[in-house]
Amino acid sequence: MVFDLPEEAQLLRRTVREFAEGEVAPVAQALDRDKRFPYELVARMGELGWMGIPFPEDVGGAGGTSLQYALAVEELARVDSSVAITLSAHTSLGTQPVYVFGSPEQKQRLLPDLLAGRRLGAFGLTEAEAGSDAGNTRTRARREGGEWVIDGAKQFITNAGTAISGHVAITARTGGPGQPDEISNLIVENGTPGYEPGEPYRKLGWNASDTRPLTFDGCRVPEENVLGPRGAGLRQFLHVLDIGRIGVAAMGVGLAQGALDQALAYARERRAFGRPIAKFQAIQAKLADLATEIEAARLLTLKAAWLKDEGRPFTLTAAQAKLKTGRLAVRASEEAVQIHGGYGCIEEYPVCRFYRDAKILTIGEGTDEVQQMVIARALGA
Repeated sequence: MVFDLPEEAQLLRRTVREFAEGEVAPVAQALDRDKRFPYELVARMGELGWMGIPFPEDVGGAGGTSLQYALAVEELARVDSSVAITLSAHTSLGTQPVYVFGSPEQKQRLLPDLLAGRRLGAFGLTEAEAGSDAGNTRTRARREGGEWVIDGAKQFITNAGTAISGHVAITARTGGPGQPDEISNLIVENGTPGYEPGEPYRKLGWNASDTRPLTFDGCRVPEENVLGPRGAGLRQFLHVLDIGRIGVAAMGVGLAQGALDQALAYARERRAFGRPIAKFQAIQAKLADLATEIEAARLLTLKAAWLKDEGRPFTLTAAQAKLKTGRLAVRASEEAVQIHGGYGCIEEYPVCRFYRDAKILTIGEGTDEVQQMVIARALGA
C-alpha cells in the first residue's frame, strides 16, 4: 500500500473539508439540539455526487473509490457525526446491497435515485433478539399469489423514516413448511402497505440522524423483490457489514480528529498560572498520544479501504479498523472534554456533542466484542 494519496483523493478530501467547515459546522449544534434531519445538507451532498462516491459512473455513481469514500466520511465526522452516518449508512448499508446483489431490474429501478441522493437507502437487520446473533432473525416472509407476505419487526434502523427514504432491504426467514430453514434479503419500498416506520428514538447521540424501529404486518412485496438468490441472506449481510465497517471506522477517525482539533485550539487559548495550558506537560502528553493514535487508526482504516479497492480480502482489516477507531473515538472525546474542563460539559462546545456521539461507534456495525470474534477467527483462534 502506498502512503501518498492519489491527487483525486486529496482533492475530494479538501473539498469535503471545506463543505464540512463552511456548511455543516455552522448548523451542527442547532441540528443536534432540535433533533432535525439535515435535508438541505443531504441534498447538497447529492448534488456534489457524494451520495454515490464508490460506485461506477455507468450506473450513476461518482466513479470514485472506497478510499475516497472513507476520506469523505472522515472529514464529515470531524465536524458532525449525524451528517456522516447519514451518508455512510446510505452508501454502505442502503446502496451497496442493491449494487452488489441486485438484479438488473432492481439496479435500474433503484440506483439512479440512490446515487443522486434523491432517495436514501436503509438496511434492516437488527431485531430484539437478532443483533450480534444476526442469524436469529424472527421476521418471516411467505410466498402467496406471486408475492412475499412479510411479518415482523426491526429496530435501530438508520435512514428508513425520512421524507426522502426510498427502500429498506430486510432479512427474513423465507423457508416454508417442509422446506429448509433459510434467510433471504427482501427489498421493501417506502409506502408499501403493511410497512410502517415507527417514531424516531430518543438517543444519546447522533440526534440529527434518522434512527427508528420498523414493523411489517402482512406487508406484501412482489416475488422479484428478493435481493440476489433466495436463501443467500446470511452471506449477503455479512459482506455488507464488512463494507459498512470501513465507513464506521472512518467516522471514528474523523470524530477523534475533530476532538483533537477542538482540544488543541482550546488548550492554546485557555490560560492558567500565567500561560496557555498547552504549555503544560500533562496536557501535551494527552495531545501527543491522541495525535499518534489517530494517525495509526487512519492508516489502518485506509488500508481496509485500499484492500477493498484492490479486490483483496478486507474482512480482518475492516474489523480491526472498526475496533480500533471506535475505542479511540471514545477516548479522544473524553480527553477533549477533560482538557476543556467545565466547558466540555456545555453544549455550546462541540466536544460535548462529540462525547455523546462517540459511544455508538463501539456498538453499531457490530459491537467491539463481535469485532474481536471476527478478528480471532481470522487469526485461526
